Amino acid sequence: MNVAQAVGQALARLGAGTVFGVVGSGNFHVTNALTASGARFVAARHEGGAATMADAYARVSGGLGVLSVHQGPGLTNALTGIAEAAKSRTPLLVLAGEVAAAEVRSNFRVDQAALATAVGAVPERVHSPQTALADVTRACRTAVAERRTVLLGLPLDVQGAEYPGPASLERPPAGPAGLPAGYRPRRAQVPQLPVPPAGAIARLADALQGAERPVFIAGRGARLSGAARELAELAARCGALPATSAVARGLFAGDPFGLDVSGGFATPAAAELIRGADLVVGWGCSLNAWTTRHGTLVGRSATVVQVDLDAQALGAHRPVDLGLIGDVAETARAVHAELEARGHSATGYRTREVAARLAREGRWQDVPYEEHPADKADADGPRVDPRTLTIALDGLLPRERTVAVDSGNFMGYPAMFLDVPDTDGLVFTQAFQSIGLGLATAIGAAFARPDRLTVAALGDGGALMSVAELETAVRLGLGLLVVVYDDEAYGAEVHHFGPGGHPLDAVTFPPADLAAIGRGFGCAAATVRRPEDLAAVTDWLDGPRDRPMVVDAKVTRNRPSWWLEEAFRGH
Repeated sequence: MNVAQAVGQALARLGAGTVFGVVGSGNFHVTNALTASGARFVAARHEGGAATMADAYARVSGGLGVLSVHQGPGLTNALTGIAEAAKSRTPLLVLAGEVAAAEVRSNFRVDQAALATAVGAVPERVHSPQTALADVTRACRTAVAERRTVLLGLPLDVQGAEYPGPASLERPPAGPAGLPAGYRPRRAQVPQLPVPPAGAIARLADALQGAERPVFIAGRGARLSGAARELAELAARCGALPATSAVARGLFAGDPFGLDVSGGFATPAAAELIRGADLVVGWGCSLNAWTTRHGTLVGRSATVVQVDLDAQALGAHRPVDLGLIGDVAETARAVHAELEARGHSATGYRTREVAARLAREGRWQDVPYEEHPADKADADGPRVDPRTLTIALDGLLPRERTVAVDSGNFMGYPAMFLDVPDTDGLVFTQAFQSIGLGLATAIGAAFARPDRLTVAALGDGGALMSVAELETAVRLGLGLLVVVYDDEAYGAEVHHFGPGGHPLDAVTFPPADLAAIGRGFGCAAATVRRPEDLAAVTDWLDGPRDRPMVVDAKVTRNRPSWWLEEAFRGH
């Protein structure tokens, strides 16, 4: 057995149940060894797509994502997806072939470790046949225990060398019915993590006890901690209204006092209530400009508290009055116990009036709006308001859904008008703000949760950037619903620079028949200009859903989205 085979076997034993990638000569043997050891390999059409698929799979499954790429260009093609994963603290292991040290003139030679470091990943390497399994184990431990994206270099000469250790193969156990091997509820995978000292817990309890209008904003750290129940119980005891950052949307789904998302995506009612808080507690949330609308959602006299495992995150984006280092779920449980011991329970912000208002205005679907007027330049036919389109889709789709959203002017519509059942229902690969990741995100999420309908919400720019992965979805028989908000432009740039009188030729494009392109890949497809055109989606939903459906939604384009107008105020 050579080292490539030993590494493949070891990775399968360590939980690499599903591997995404594009195979070249540098990763051919280790990928085959993985599949021979029981792993499922998902072949993408581009390494960038494969990286994002692995990222999304890890986010939704709660386990380790694995990416396999060729050396040199295979790795550089994947870098945008790797950067997104690294910035999102996704536990992702990147297996990359690497030029042998002696081949100094190889055209594949680049400083792969430096590339990893440049985008925030951790560089590791299989150094020798003797250290191979220790190197692999160390890389996996770093990825999972520290929630880091790790690049594991596999030099070709080391891969081909004889492995000196014993040969053994233990296949990973199958997962629960309908779920991937290795899938476990997220909380079950999280070990007991640090709790702040008793004095800090008491200070937070004091702040909650003295607050009349407390608001919780839960972020990625709360999601990863599986803290929904603990935060909901604490909010109910102290009278707090819970909200989330965009990436944690769904954490408080179904809570009648839940504010949904804070920041640019907040409803008018949620924004007003957050702005009126006298205490804001960020739970595993960076409280950055997006989540606070450039600070305008935090009242000047409000006390601000931040709880995070990462000490460097405390106060990184704005000053805080109290910072606690600790796991979100464990900290919330400790504060709840302290308040219970004090006999404290308060209505706080949870009044009948607030409940009634949220029942009336708590969802974007409840916010009245005027339809965007028709654009006289649209001689090719009518266009549908993206709000009307998304509300209609929300009523058609099953509740059990996963929504994967690309980046762009359109992104707020699917992110907020499509309800999600829980915190795994929205996959928001936006830490790097790259467009073109949404389709691959949906594919990775669909593998992680095959029991749910996966919706890919894309702009036309991002759709055309990633269109090759439609073949991947068709080949694998994935029943994705791919909704393209088609404004024939890079809409964010149009609405950012257009008001200043700048020429827009570089960011506007002639019409493209995206439905026909989808059919060319083997998808079902429809062009939607009016809500009634969505009847084709109903027919597809009622069918076997054994292939993707592409909806080319010709959306109105004469207005920026509300969230983009908010974002531009910070530029």
